[in-house]
Amino acid sequence: MKISNHKKKVASLCLAACIGLSITAPMTVTNACSRALYTGDDQVVVTGRTMDWDQDDVLTKIWVSPRGMERDGDAGNNSIQWTSQYGSVYVSTFDSDIVDGINEKGLVVNKLYLAGADVGTTDGKAGLNINGWVQYILDNYKDVNDAVTHLQEEPFRLVPSKNTLAPTTLHVSISDPSGDSAIIEYIQGQLKIHHSKEYKVMTNEPDFDAQLAINDYWQRKGGLNFMPGTPDSADRFSRLSFLLNSLPKNLSKNVKSRIPGGKHDTQAVLSVLSTMRSVSGPLSDVSPNLPNLGPTLWRTVYDQKNLIMYFDAANSLNVFKLNINDFDFSQGGPTLMSDLLVNNPISDSVKDNFKVAAPLKYSGQ
Repeated sequence: MKISNHKKKVASLCLAACIGLSITAPMTVTNACSRALYTGDDQVVVTGRTMDWDQDDVLTKIWVSPRGMERDGDAGNNSIQWTSQYGSVYVSTFDSDIVDGINEKGLVVNKLYLAGADVGTTDGKAGLNINGWVQYILDNYKDVNDAVTHLQEEPFRLVPSKNTLAPTTLHVSISDPSGDSAIIEYIQGQLKIHHSKEYKVMTNEPDFDAQLAINDYWQRKGGLNFMPGTPDSADRFSRLSFLLNSLPKNLSKNVKSRIPGGKHDTQAVLSVLSTMRSVSGPLSDVSPNLPNLGPTLWRTVYDQKNLIMYFDAANSLNVFKLNINDFDFSQGGPTLMSDLLVNNPISDSVKDNFKVAAPLKYSGQ
C-alpha cells in the first residue's frame, strides 16, 4: 500500500507522455463523472459530484441509515463484518451499489469510474463487495484522517460485483468539514492513497498521479489563455481545477444582493453547483462512437459545514434539499429510502418523501 502526499513525484518523461496523450490521442471511452471540493473562509466546505452514465435509468435511490447496523461485506465466506458507528445518507444505483453519501460527522464519499483500476486478489484478507465500499467508509470513520489511518492497514480487499455500474473499475474520494481530502485507488492490485487538502478534483482515467501531471501542464498554460474543452476525463479535470480556483473564498460583494439570505454558505453551494453543471453532459442520446460517454443523470452537492445535501436530478426542475440533522440516526432506528427520481416533490425539503425500507444488499438479492 502506498500513500502519496502533495509532492512533485512524476518524472518529466512521464509528464511529457501524459501531455502527449491528452493532446494528441483520440478521446478515451469513459464513464464520465466528476468531483470537486471547495474550501472557503468561515469554515465553508462544499463537495460536488456528477453522475454520468449511458443509461437513462440506473434506478437511483436515496437512503438514510442509523448507527448500530450490523453489516456483512457480501463477498462470500470470508466477508468483513462491521457495525455502523455513524448514521448516514447515501445514494444507490441498481438497488445494490452505493455510489455517494455523507455521514452525520460531515464525511463525504464519492465513487467514480476509473478504467485503469485493478483491485487484485484478496490475498487471504476479508473481502468487501465493491458495492459496499462507500458504505463501509461512511459507517466507520469520522473524518479523512481517521479513514486514511485505518484504510492504509487494509482491513479488507475489494471483490467484484456483477450488479454494479462497473465490476471493479472504480475509485473513491473522501472529504470532511475541515477541508481535508483523499483519493483512494487500486492500481495493479495495490492500494494507493493520495492524501492532501490540495487534492480537490477527481474525474476518471488516467490514474491520479497522471492526472496531476496533465493538470500541471494546463496550469502553466493559464486557463484564461487556453483551456481544454472536450468531455474527456483529463480535460474535465483541468477545467474543474481552473474553475474551482476561480471561485471567491468569501462572500462576493458583486453578487451578495442576488444570493438568498446574502450568506457565504449559500453562495458557495450555488457556485459549486454551477461549476458541476459546467462539466456535465447534456441530457441527450449517447454518441454511437462513444457509447459510454453518457449524459449527466444527477448531481449532488454537500454543504459540510451545515450538514445539508442537495440533489440535482437531470429529469427534474427542482433541486432537492436534505438537511442531515432532520433525521434520527439513533441505534435501533429504521432504514429509510426515497425514490426522488420517480416521485418528484415540489418542495424545498424532502424529508417526508422517505419511507421505511429493508437495508440495501450489495448483491442486489
